Amino acid sequence: MRFPTPSPPLVTPGGLALSDSEKAEALADSLKAQFQPVNDPSVPAVIEKVNEAMRAYSSAPTSEPKLTNPTEVQDAIRGLIVGKAPGPDGIPNRTLKHLPLSAVSLLVVLFNAILRTQYYQAAWKHARVFSILKPGKDPTLPSSYRPISLLDTIGKLFEKILLSMILCEVSGRGLLRNEPFAFRPKHSTSLQLARLVERVSRNSEERRLTGAVFLDVAKAFDTVWVDGLLYKLTILNFPSYLVKTISSYLNGRKFEASFQSATSTSRRMRACVAQGGIISPVLFKLYVNDMPSPSRHVELSLYADDTAVIATSRQPALLVEYLDTYFSDLERWLSEWRIAIRVSKSPAMLFAKTGRRILKPRSVQLFGEPIQWVDDARYLGVTLDKRLTWSKHIDQARKKGAQRLGELGPLQNRRSCLSIRNGILP
Repeated sequence: MRFPTPSPPLVTPGGLALSDSEKAEALADSLKAQFQPVNDPSVPAVIEKVNEAMRAYSSAPTSEPKLTNPTEVQDAIRGLIVGKAPGPDGIPNRTLKHLPLSAVSLLVVLFNAILRTQYYQAAWKHARVFSILKPGKDPTLPSSYRPISLLDTIGKLFEKILLSMILCEVSGRGLLRNEPFAFRPKHSTSLQLARLVERVSRNSEERRLTGAVFLDVAKAFDTVWVDGLLYKLTILNFPSYLVKTISSYLNGRKFEASFQSATSTSRRMRACVAQGGIISPVLFKLYVNDMPSPSRHVELSLYADDTAVIATSRQPALLVEYLDTYFSDLERWLSEWRIAIRVSKSPAMLFAKTGRRILKPRSVQLFGEPIQWVDDARYLGVTLDKRLTWSKHIDQARKKGAQRLGELGPLQNRRSCLSIRNGILP
Protein backbone atom coordinates (compact mmCIF):
# COMPACT_ATOMS: atom_id res chain seq x y z
CA MET A 1 0.00 0.00 0.00
CA ARG A 2 1.37 3.40 -0.98
CA PHE A 3 1.04 6.34 1.46
CA PRO A 4 1.11 10.00 0.41
CA THR A 5 4.49 11.69 0.70
CA PRO A 6 4.48 14.02 3.71
CA SER A 7 4.99 17.68 2.85
CA PRO A 8 7.50 19.83 4.75
CA PRO A 9 6.42 22.72 7.00
CA LEU A 10 5.79 26.04 5.29
CA VAL A 11 7.86 29.04 6.38
CA THR A 12 5.66 32.07 7.09
CA PRO A 13 6.33 35.48 8.69
CA GLY A 14 4.57 34.19 11.83
CA GLY A 15 6.61 31.00 12.06
CA LEU A 16 6.25 27.46 10.73
CA ALA A 17 2.95 26.11 9.38
CA LEU A 18 2.86 22.45 10.41
CA SER A 19 -0.69 21.11 10.14
CA ASP A 20 -2.78 20.95 6.96
CA SER A 21 -5.04 23.74 8.23
CA GLU A 22 -2.06 25.99 9.02
CA LYS A 23 -0.60 25.33 5.58
CA ALA A 24 -3.93 26.13 3.91
CA GLU A 25 -4.05 29.46 5.76
CA ALA A 26 -0.40 30.20 4.87
CA LEU A 27 -1.08 29.56 1.18
CA ALA A 28 -4.21 31.73 1.37
CA ASP A 29 -2.20 34.58 2.94
CA SER A 30 0.38 34.30 0.16
CA LEU A 31 -2.31 34.38 -2.54
CA LYS A 32 -4.10 37.32 -0.92
CA ALA A 33 -0.88 39.33 -1.14
CA GLN A 34 -0.61 38.27 -4.78
CA PHE A 35 -4.13 39.36 -5.79
CA GLN A 36 -3.37 43.04 -5.24
CA PRO A 37 -3.04 45.92 -7.72
CA VAL A 38 0.41 47.32 -8.34
CA ASN A 39 0.46 50.71 -6.66
CA ASP A 40 2.53 53.51 -8.14
CA PRO A 41 2.15 56.94 -6.52
CA SER A 42 3.83 58.61 -9.50
CA VAL A 43 0.68 58.61 -11.66
CA PRO A 44 -2.14 60.10 -9.52
CA ALA A 45 -3.48 61.96 -12.57
CA VAL A 46 -4.22 58.69 -14.37
CA ILE A 47 -5.86 57.22 -11.26
CA GLU A 48 -8.09 60.28 -10.87
CA LYS A 49 -8.98 60.25 -14.58
CA VAL A 50 -10.06 56.60 -14.38
CA ASN A 51 -12.01 57.05 -11.15
CA GLU A 52 -13.84 60.11 -12.45
CA ALA A 53 -14.73 58.42 -15.74
CA MET A 54 -16.03 55.28 -14.02
CA ARG A 55 -18.17 57.29 -11.59
CA ALA A 56 -19.84 59.02 -14.52
CA TYR A 57 -20.21 55.75 -16.43
CA SER A 58 -21.90 53.93 -13.54
CA SER A 59 -24.75 56.44 -13.49
CA ALA A 60 -25.23 56.55 -17.28
CA PRO A 61 -28.13 54.65 -18.95
CA THR A 62 -27.38 51.05 -19.87
CA SER A 63 -27.63 49.84 -23.46
CA GLU A 64 -30.13 47.15 -24.44
CA PRO A 65 -28.45 43.78 -23.85
CA LYS A 66 -27.97 41.10 -26.45
CA LEU A 67 -29.66 38.00 -25.01
CA THR A 68 -28.77 34.34 -25.34
CA ASN A 69 -30.99 31.46 -26.50
CA PRO A 70 -31.33 27.67 -26.03
CA THR A 71 -29.29 26.88 -29.14
CA GLU A 72 -26.34 28.99 -27.96
CA VAL A 73 -26.43 27.47 -24.47
CA GLN A 74 -26.63 23.93 -25.87
CA ASP A 75 -23.64 24.66 -28.12
CA ALA A 76 -21.72 25.94 -25.08
CA ILE A 77 -22.58 22.77 -23.15
CA ARG A 78 -21.42 20.57 -26.04
CA GLY A 79 -18.07 22.37 -25.94
CA LEU A 80 -17.47 21.53 -22.26
CA ILE A 81 -14.62 19.10 -21.51
CA VAL A 82 -15.90 16.09 -19.54
CA GLY A 83 -12.70 15.47 -17.58
CA LYS A 84 -12.49 18.94 -16.01
CA ALA A 85 -12.72 19.03 -12.21
CA PRO A 86 -15.88 20.63 -10.82
CA GLY A 87 -15.78 23.83 -8.79
CA PRO A 88 -17.19 24.53 -5.31
CA ASP A 89 -20.73 23.70 -6.54
CA GLY A 90 -19.63 20.09 -7.15
CA ILE A 91 -21.42 19.89 -10.53
CA PRO A 92 -19.34 18.01 -13.13
CA ASN A 93 -19.50 18.96 -16.80
CA ARG A 94 -20.83 15.50 -17.62
CA THR A 95 -24.03 16.35 -15.73
CA LEU A 96 -24.71 19.39 -17.92
CA LYS A 97 -24.36 17.29 -21.05
CA HIS A 98 -27.37 15.19 -19.93
CA LEU A 99 -29.68 18.10 -19.12
CA PRO A 100 -33.13 17.96 -20.77
CA LEU A 101 -34.29 20.88 -22.90
CA SER A 102 -36.54 22.11 -20.07
CA ALA A 103 -33.48 22.53 -17.79
CA VAL A 104 -31.52 24.27 -20.57
CA SER A 105 -34.44 26.68 -20.96
CA LEU A 106 -34.19 27.55 -17.27
CA LEU A 107 -30.48 28.27 -17.71
CA VAL A 108 -31.36 30.59 -20.60
CA VAL A 109 -33.79 32.48 -18.34
CA LEU A 110 -31.11 32.74 -15.64
CA PHE A 111 -28.37 33.91 -18.00
CA ASN A 112 -30.61 36.50 -19.66
CA ALA A 113 -31.58 37.84 -16.22
CA ILE A 114 -27.86 38.41 -15.53
CA LEU A 115 -27.46 40.27 -18.83
CA ARG A 116 -30.54 42.41 -18.17
CA THR A 117 -29.58 43.34 -14.60
CA GLN A 118 -25.78 43.29 -15.10
CA TYR A 119 -25.52 41.37 -11.83
CA TYR A 120 -23.22 38.35 -11.61
CA GLN A 121 -24.26 36.51 -8.49
CA ALA A 122 -21.82 36.34 -5.59
CA ALA A 123 -21.98 32.55 -5.24
CA TRP A 124 -20.20 32.15 -8.60
CA LYS A 125 -17.44 34.58 -7.62
CA HIS A 126 -16.01 32.24 -4.99
CA ALA A 127 -13.01 30.16 -6.11
CA ARG A 128 -11.46 27.09 -4.51
CA VAL A 129 -7.70 27.21 -5.05
CA PHE A 130 -5.42 24.18 -5.03
CA SER A 131 -1.67 24.71 -4.99
CA ILE A 132 0.89 22.66 -6.93
CA LEU A 133 4.61 22.90 -6.25
CA LYS A 134 6.48 24.48 -9.16
CA PRO A 135 9.34 22.34 -10.56
CA GLY A 136 12.66 23.00 -8.86
CA LYS A 137 11.19 25.36 -6.24
CA ASP A 138 11.65 25.31 -2.46
CA PRO A 139 8.67 23.34 -1.02
CA THR A 140 8.88 25.24 2.28
CA LEU A 141 7.90 28.60 0.73
CA PRO A 142 4.23 29.38 0.00
CA SER A 143 5.31 31.42 -3.04
CA SER A 144 6.76 28.25 -4.62
CA TYR A 145 3.29 26.85 -5.31
CA ARG A 146 1.27 27.48 -8.46
CA PRO A 147 -2.43 28.24 -7.76
CA ILE A 148 -5.07 26.26 -9.67
CA SER A 149 -8.50 27.87 -9.28
CA LEU A 150 -11.75 25.95 -9.60
CA LEU A 151 -14.90 27.97 -10.27
CA ASP A 152 -18.57 26.97 -10.19
CA THR A 153 -19.57 24.99 -13.27
CA ILE A 154 -22.76 26.95 -14.01
CA GLY A 155 -20.86 30.23 -13.67
CA LYS A 156 -18.24 29.04 -16.17
CA LEU A 157 -21.00 28.02 -18.57
CA PHE A 158 -22.31 31.58 -18.44
CA GLU A 159 -18.76 32.79 -19.05
CA LYS A 160 -18.75 30.90 -22.35
CA ILE A 161 -21.83 32.87 -23.39
CA LEU A 162 -20.24 36.11 -22.20
CA LEU A 163 -17.00 35.29 -24.02
CA SER A 164 -18.83 34.86 -27.34
CA MET A 165 -20.36 38.33 -26.88
CA ILE A 166 -16.97 39.88 -26.07
CA LEU A 167 -15.29 38.21 -29.05
CA CYS A 168 -18.11 39.35 -31.30
CA GLU A 169 -17.25 42.95 -30.38
CA VAL A 170 -13.50 42.35 -30.65
CA SER A 171 -13.46 40.58 -34.01
CA GLY A 172 -16.41 42.40 -35.57
CA ARG A 173 -14.83 45.82 -34.97
CA GLY A 174 -11.16 44.81 -35.24
CA LEU A 175 -10.34 46.10 -31.77
CA LEU A 176 -7.13 44.13 -31.16
CA ARG A 177 -3.80 45.20 -32.61
CA ASN A 178 -1.90 42.76 -34.83
CA GLU A 179 0.86 41.75 -32.41
CA PRO A 180 -1.14 39.59 -29.92
CA PHE A 181 -1.28 35.94 -30.99
CA ALA A 182 -2.92 34.28 -27.99
CA PHE A 183 -6.54 33.14 -28.11
CA ARG A 184 -7.03 34.06 -31.75
CA PRO A 185 -8.01 31.53 -34.46
CA LYS A 186 -4.99 30.04 -36.27
CA HIS A 187 -2.57 31.92 -33.97
CA SER A 188 -0.75 29.29 -31.88
CA THR A 189 2.45 29.36 -29.85
CA SER A 190 4.14 27.39 -32.66
CA LEU A 191 3.21 30.06 -35.20
CA GLN A 192 4.45 32.81 -32.91
CA LEU A 193 7.77 31.02 -32.44
CA ALA A 194 8.03 30.44 -36.20
CA ARG A 195 7.46 34.18 -36.70
CA LEU A 196 10.36 35.01 -34.36
CA VAL A 197 12.67 32.42 -35.95
CA GLU A 198 11.80 33.66 -39.44
CA ARG A 199 12.66 37.22 -38.38
CA VAL A 200 16.05 36.13 -37.00
CA SER A 201 16.83 34.03 -40.08
CA ARG A 202 15.92 36.79 -42.53
CA ASN A 203 17.99 39.33 -40.62
CA SER A 204 20.94 36.93 -40.58
CA GLU A 205 20.75 36.48 -44.38
CA GLU A 206 20.80 40.25 -44.73
CA ARG A 207 23.80 40.54 -42.36
CA ARG A 208 21.71 42.22 -39.66
CA LEU A 209 21.52 41.45 -35.95
CA THR A 210 18.39 40.69 -33.98
CA GLY A 211 18.10 41.64 -30.32
CA ALA A 212 15.19 40.39 -28.21
CA VAL A 213 14.21 41.22 -24.64
CA PHE A 214 11.82 38.70 -23.05
CA LEU A 215 9.85 40.62 -20.45
CA ASP A 216 8.72 38.79 -17.32
CA VAL A 217 5.40 40.37 -16.29
CA ALA A 218 4.97 39.91 -12.55
CA LYS A 219 1.75 37.95 -11.84
CA ALA A 220 0.17 39.38 -14.98
CA PHE A 221 -3.40 38.11 -14.60
CA ASP A 222 -3.37 38.43 -10.80
CA THR A 223 -2.58 42.14 -10.54
CA VAL A 224 -4.76 43.69 -13.25
CA TRP A 225 -6.20 47.02 -12.11
CA VAL A 226 -9.93 46.30 -12.49
CA ASP A 227 -11.08 49.93 -12.78
CA GLY A 228 -8.34 50.57 -15.32
CA LEU A 229 -9.54 47.61 -17.39
CA LEU A 230 -13.17 48.76 -17.27
CA TYR A 231 -12.07 52.26 -18.27
CA LYS A 232 -10.28 50.87 -21.31
CA LEU A 233 -13.39 48.89 -22.31
CA THR A 234 -15.39 52.14 -22.27
CA ILE A 235 -12.74 53.86 -24.39
CA LEU A 236 -13.12 50.99 -26.90
CA ASN A 237 -16.89 51.73 -26.94
CA PHE A 238 -17.94 48.34 -25.61
CA PRO A 239 -21.73 48.17 -25.08
CA SER A 240 -22.48 49.44 -21.57
CA TYR A 241 -24.42 46.29 -20.62
CA LEU A 242 -21.28 44.25 -21.33
CA VAL A 243 -18.99 46.59 -19.38
CA LYS A 244 -21.32 46.58 -16.37
CA THR A 245 -21.73 42.80 -16.48
CA ILE A 246 -17.94 42.37 -16.63
CA SER A 247 -17.64 44.84 -13.74
CA SER A 248 -20.02 42.77 -11.64
CA TYR A 249 -18.12 39.63 -12.63
CA LEU A 250 -14.72 41.04 -11.60
CA ASN A 251 -15.56 42.98 -8.43
CA GLY A 252 -16.10 41.31 -5.07
CA ARG A 253 -14.37 38.04 -5.92
CA LYS A 254 -13.23 35.76 -3.09
CA PHE A 255 -11.25 32.56 -2.75
CA GLU A 256 -10.32 29.85 -0.29
CA ALA A 257 -7.14 27.78 -0.42
CA SER A 258 -7.19 24.00 -0.03
CA PHE A 259 -4.29 21.88 1.17
CA GLN A 260 -4.84 18.12 1.36
CA SER A 261 -7.63 17.67 3.96
CA ALA A 262 -7.93 21.33 5.02
CA THR A 263 -9.49 24.47 3.57
CA SER A 264 -8.63 28.04 4.56
CA THR A 265 -11.00 30.80 5.53
CA SER A 266 -12.26 33.03 2.73
CA ARG A 267 -10.11 35.86 1.36
CA ARG A 268 -10.96 38.80 -0.92
CA MET A 269 -9.28 39.46 -4.27
CA ARG A 270 -8.57 43.17 -4.70
CA ALA A 271 -7.27 42.77 -8.26
CA CYS A 272 -6.99 40.21 -11.08
CA VAL A 273 -9.02 38.95 -14.02
CA ALA A 274 -10.21 35.82 -12.18
CA GLN A 275 -7.83 32.89 -11.97
CA GLY A 276 -9.31 30.06 -14.06
CA GLY A 277 -11.91 32.33 -15.67
CA ILE A 278 -12.80 31.65 -19.31
CA ILE A 279 -12.96 35.35 -20.21
CA SER A 280 -9.77 36.26 -18.30
CA PRO A 281 -7.27 35.82 -21.18
CA VAL A 282 -9.18 38.05 -23.60
CA LEU A 283 -9.73 40.66 -20.86
CA PHE A 284 -5.98 40.73 -20.23
CA LYS A 285 -5.35 41.18 -23.97
CA LEU A 286 -7.72 44.14 -24.01
CA TYR A 287 -5.98 45.59 -20.94
CA VAL A 288 -2.57 45.63 -22.65
CA ASN A 289 -3.94 46.47 -26.09
CA ASP A 290 -2.75 50.09 -25.86
CA MET A 291 0.87 49.17 -25.13
CA PRO A 292 3.09 51.76 -26.87
CA SER A 293 3.59 51.08 -30.57
CA PRO A 294 7.23 50.53 -31.54
CA SER A 295 9.23 52.32 -34.22
CA ARG A 296 10.18 50.77 -37.56
CA HIS A 297 13.34 49.29 -35.98
CA VAL A 298 11.45 47.58 -33.14
CA GLU A 299 8.51 45.17 -33.09
CA LEU A 300 6.47 43.41 -30.42
CA SER A 301 5.88 39.70 -30.12
CA LEU A 302 2.96 39.18 -27.73
CA TYR A 303 1.35 35.94 -26.58
CA ALA A 304 -0.91 36.42 -23.53
CA ASP A 305 1.50 37.64 -20.82
CA ASP A 306 4.63 36.49 -22.72
CA THR A 307 6.06 39.63 -24.28
CA ALA A 308 9.17 39.93 -26.43
CA VAL A 309 10.52 43.26 -27.68
CA ILE A 310 12.59 42.70 -30.84
CA ALA A 311 15.00 45.16 -32.44
CA THR A 312 16.96 44.92 -35.69
CA SER A 313 20.19 46.65 -36.72
CA ARG A 314 23.56 46.02 -38.35
CA GLN A 315 25.32 47.61 -35.36
CA PRO A 316 24.95 46.29 -31.77
CA ALA A 317 25.19 49.82 -30.36
CA LEU A 318 22.33 51.05 -32.55
CA LEU A 319 20.26 48.01 -31.60
CA VAL A 320 20.59 48.91 -27.92
CA GLU A 321 19.71 52.52 -28.69
CA TYR A 322 16.50 51.43 -30.42
CA LEU A 323 15.52 49.28 -27.45
CA ASP A 324 16.31 52.05 -24.95
CA THR A 325 14.17 54.50 -26.89
CA TYR A 326 11.21 52.14 -26.87
CA PHE A 327 11.66 51.26 -23.20
CA SER A 328 11.48 54.93 -22.21
CA ASP A 329 7.91 55.00 -23.59
CA LEU A 330 7.15 51.58 -22.15
CA GLU A 331 8.18 52.63 -18.63
CA ARG A 332 5.64 55.45 -18.62
CA TRP A 333 2.87 53.13 -19.84
CA LEU A 334 3.71 50.41 -17.31
CA SER A 335 3.61 52.94 -14.47
CA GLU A 336 0.33 54.46 -15.60
CA TRP A 337 -1.46 51.11 -15.80
CA ARG A 338 0.15 49.45 -12.77
CA ILE A 339 1.93 46.62 -14.56
CA ALA A 340 5.10 45.36 -12.90
CA ILE A 341 8.05 43.83 -14.75
CA ARG A 342 10.56 41.59 -13.00
CA VAL A 343 13.64 43.02 -14.68
CA SER A 344 16.00 40.53 -13.01
CA LYS A 345 14.03 37.68 -14.64
CA SER A 346 13.78 39.39 -18.05
CA PRO A 347 16.72 38.20 -20.19
CA ALA A 348 18.01 39.75 -23.41
CA MET A 349 19.46 37.79 -26.32
CA LEU A 350 21.54 38.88 -29.29
CA PHE A 351 20.75 36.47 -32.13
CA ALA A 352 23.34 35.91 -34.84
CA LYS A 353 23.21 32.71 -36.90
CA THR A 354 26.48 33.54 -38.66
CA GLY A 355 29.76 32.16 -37.41
CA ARG A 356 31.37 35.55 -36.78
CA ARG A 357 32.06 36.49 -33.19
CA ILE A 358 30.02 39.44 -31.96
CA LEU A 359 30.83 41.34 -28.80
CA LYS A 360 27.84 41.87 -26.54
CA PRO A 361 26.84 45.54 -26.34
CA ARG A 362 26.09 47.40 -23.15
CA SER A 363 23.00 46.34 -21.22
CA VAL A 364 19.56 47.67 -22.02
CA GLN A 365 17.90 49.29 -19.00
CA LEU A 366 14.32 49.28 -17.72
CA PHE A 367 13.46 51.48 -14.74
CA GLY A 368 17.17 52.05 -14.25
CA GLU A 369 17.90 48.33 -13.83
CA PRO A 370 20.12 46.60 -16.42
CA ILE A 371 18.73 43.66 -18.42
CA GLN A 372 21.45 41.06 -18.79
CA TRP A 373 22.46 39.55 -22.15
CA VAL A 374 22.31 35.74 -22.05
CA ASP A 375 23.18 32.91 -24.44
CA ASP A 376 19.85 31.06 -24.06
CA ALA A 377 16.37 31.84 -22.72
CA ARG A 378 12.91 30.30 -22.42
CA TYR A 379 10.09 31.72 -24.53
CA LEU A 380 6.66 30.12 -24.97
CA GLY A 381 7.89 26.86 -23.47
CA VAL A 382 10.91 26.55 -25.78
CA THR A 383 14.58 27.13 -24.96
CA LEU A 384 16.12 29.43 -27.57
CA ASP A 385 19.87 29.85 -28.01
CA LYS A 386 21.61 32.77 -29.69
CA ARG A 387 22.46 30.82 -32.86
CA LEU A 388 19.15 28.94 -33.01
CA THR A 389 20.82 25.51 -32.97
CA TRP A 390 18.05 24.14 -30.68
CA SER A 391 20.65 21.90 -29.04
CA LYS A 392 19.77 22.84 -25.46
CA HIS A 393 16.03 22.50 -26.07
CA ILE A 394 16.53 19.08 -27.71
CA ASP A 395 18.69 17.94 -24.80
CA GLN A 396 16.06 19.06 -22.27
CA ALA A 397 13.28 17.31 -24.23
CA ARG A 398 15.36 14.12 -24.42
CA LYS A 399 16.00 14.10 -20.67
CA LYS A 400 12.33 14.76 -19.94
CA GLY A 401 11.27 11.92 -22.22
CA ALA A 402 13.76 9.53 -20.60
CA GLN A 403 12.43 10.49 -17.16
CA ARG A 404 8.84 9.77 -18.24
CA LEU A 405 9.84 6.39 -19.67
CA GLY A 406 11.59 5.60 -16.41
CA GLU A 407 8.40 6.33 -14.49
CA LEU A 408 6.41 4.01 -16.77
CA GLY A 409 8.92 1.16 -16.49
CA PRO A 410 7.66 -0.32 -13.18
CA LEU A 411 4.15 -0.60 -14.64
CA GLN A 412 5.30 -3.03 -17.31
CA ASN A 413 7.90 -5.21 -15.64
CA ARG A 414 7.25 -8.78 -14.53
CA ARG A 415 6.48 -7.81 -10.95
CA SER A 416 3.77 -5.36 -11.92
CA CYS A 417 0.22 -6.29 -11.02
CA LEU A 418 -0.97 -4.68 -14.27
CA SER A 419 -1.35 -6.61 -17.51
CA ILE A 420 0.44 -5.33 -20.59
CA ARG A 421 -2.93 -4.30 -22.02
CA ASN A 422 -3.84 -2.21 -18.96
CA GLY A 423 -0.34 -0.89 -18.48
CA ILE A 424 -0.33 0.96 -21.80
CA LEU A 425 -3.76 2.58 -21.43
CA PRO A 426 -3.58 6.39 -21.71
